[in-house]
Amino acid sequence: MNKTRILQVTGALGAAVLTLFVARNYLAGGTGNPEVVVKDTVEKVQILAAAKKIEMGSKIGRGMLHWIDWPKNMVTASMIEKKPGAPTIETFVGGRAQSPLFPGEPIVKGKILTVKEGGVLSAMLPKGMRAIAVRVSVATGAGGFIMPNDRVDVLLTRKVKRRTITDTVLSNVRVLAINQTYKLDKDGKKVADPTIKTATLELEPEQAEQLARAESLGQLALVLRSMADIGDSELGDDGPRLSARFARGKGGEVRILRYGIPRYQARN
Repeated sequence: MNKTRILQVTGALGAAVLTLFVARNYLAGGTGNPEVVVKDTVEKVQILAAAKKIEMGSKIGRGMLHWIDWPKNMVTASMIEKKPGAPTIETFVGGRAQSPLFPGEPIVKGKILTVKEGGVLSAMLPKGMRAIAVRVSVATGAGGFIMPNDRVDVLLTRKVKRRTITDTVLSNVRVLAINQTYKLDKDGKKVADPTIKTATLELEPEQAEQLARAESLGQLALVLRSMADIGDSELGDDGPRLSARFARGKGGEVRILRYGIPRYQARN
């Protein structure tokens, strides 16, 4: 056998051995993709956030807030970080939400007014408006489905000359808060009365006076309005409307146009 033939045979054997070696290593290593491990290197801290949806004006309970992880480099000065000396969840229990909060939304300073700070309703009231509380039962409060920020009509039912009549006192009134009242049990302890509630309504000064007078005449009921009514041109500036029957004076209401926006108020 000549040298050329020997070199060819040797080369073929070497290639075969190399192919066998590669195939063996491939089968031993498996056919799956290598596992990639990503390490989170972002430093995080815990901040206070809403655990569920909280309506504006709602009373804060213990299960409404919780601590969540948050990137440290994204924490702002207004956020509430979990650290010594900072406010805790207990700080806000019993307070009121200044604005609507959504699940996972960070609680920032000013979003919740604490019991210690007070002034919850006064902070929510627009300039010139008044908050007045009236008693309503579950039956006269849309079955208990009225919530803060809903719009309602206020009806008065009373007896006049042996007849029972119902009139609308106010229309399109914003509900600021609605809560249970309390009574004393047989042991003299203060307990919640589930059948009686107090609705706090946002009204103009004269409207509040007329509502207080109407409450002394009979039973008040709240009628829930549709959200689709908000922005209705017939309601003018979307504020509360006092009916002509309960307006002061003989002339009922007058329609005033200011900057092209109609507004109704009682005649003097």
